[in-house]
Amino acid sequence: MTDSNFGKIQVYTGHGKGKTTASLGLVIRALGRNKKVAIVYFDKGGRDYGERNILERLVGENFRYFVTGEERFNSQTKKFRFGVTAGDRQEAERGLRIVEEIFTEGLTDLLILDEINSTITLGMLEIERFLTLLDQKPKYLEIVLTGREAHPRILQRADLITEMKLVKHYFYQGTEAREGIEY
Repeated sequence: MTDSNFGKIQVYTGHGKGKTTASLGLVIRALGRNKKVAIVYFDKGGRDYGERNILERLVGENFRYFVTGEERFNSQTKKFRFGVTAGDRQEAERGLRIVEEIFTEGLTDLLILDEINSTITLGMLEIERFLTLLDQKPKYLEIVLTGREAHPRILQRADLITEMKLVKHYFYQGTEAREGIEY
């Protein structure tokens, strides 16, 4: 839209920590250059994600974000709900409808689809449905797809793939999810 070099597909995947964090860094960089940015959070329903407290302050002409997904994380018990429900699938479809609207509007330079990879891997969305939508991506729109286990067909279409590799994580030594670091 505003830059002819935009329009790439980036994938941040792998089992290491930092996929969402990296995409948020890109959001800040793009906003710093007066780009129009949107985030669609997949499978991250609920309110207890710390970055949203600051993102809410950034909402305006150049930035907006959308949250889809049912509650998975309980900040009191620090436990995640595993498994996929019909509600999870409905929320994932709602996320795709938001993406379709963003594509149609043509007002965004950078779009982050946070946790889209794992949403597909877990079966909340069909890969064919997503690839059909990806085919409709405006040419100028830079898009970042985050989440573990990116589908091989997504990787084939990507212009950039960053794999976060787990080498060591304090979680496996008994440290629970920490406010301000993991959520």
